[in-house]
Amino acid sequence: MSEKSSAPPSPAPDTCYLYLLRHGATANNLQKPPHLQGRRADVPLDPVGHRQAEAAGEFLARYRLDAVYTSPLLRTRQTAAAIAHPHALTPVVIDDLIECDVGDWEGRAWPEIEQNDHEAWRLFREDPIVHPYGGGENMAQVEARIEPVFAKLLEQHRGQAITVVAHNVVNRIYLALRLGWPLARCREILQNNAGINLISYRDGKATVLTVNSVFHLPQW
Repeated sequence: MSEKSSAPPSPAPDTCYLYLLRHGATANNLQKPPHLQGRRADVPLDPVGHRQAEAAGEFLARYRLDAVYTSPLLRTRQTAAAIAHPHALTPVVIDDLIECDVGDWEGRAWPEIEQNDHEAWRLFREDPIVHPYGGGENMAQVEARIEPVFAKLLEQHRGQAITVVAHNVVNRIYLALRLGWPLARCREILQNNAGINLISYRDGKATVLTVNSVFHLPQW
């Protein structure tokens, strides 16, 4: 059996396939522990992240892609470019796909936040739908801006396959919605840098087929 035969077939006229990716790694992602990285940190991919983006691009080059969409941040645009290039596509920026605003916690690690901003950390951990990242967005606000974007893209691209390159929080929230999970549980959904989720859309319903596939990545 060839490698390509393991791919989903081209979508039927009433179906859209969505490959949803998190961007490749940045220096913040590779810190131990990682540092929070929201919309205020417009940083480039680390060399590791470039390799991850290239690996994702090589993997998806074998499959049909009709359009590539991306958050406006540099790390997603660089990842999207690596995916779009083999298909001679130009990534389209959608502002509302931008990462969550993590406010005053930008560039900080969770252990330090817990210690030095304990009350806000406690409230966020108890109910991130109501209580925001320190001075930033809560998860309900992120849901409100991303859900219409995905709904429009899936309906617009029936009969096609598309890629969206977004972010850890954005992807987790969207996947939780499609899986029927309580939004507060979205933090349980792992999203590796350049991991791939596959969603099928038909008859107004988006179904998650694959979550966080990483087999294409070097040293996953």
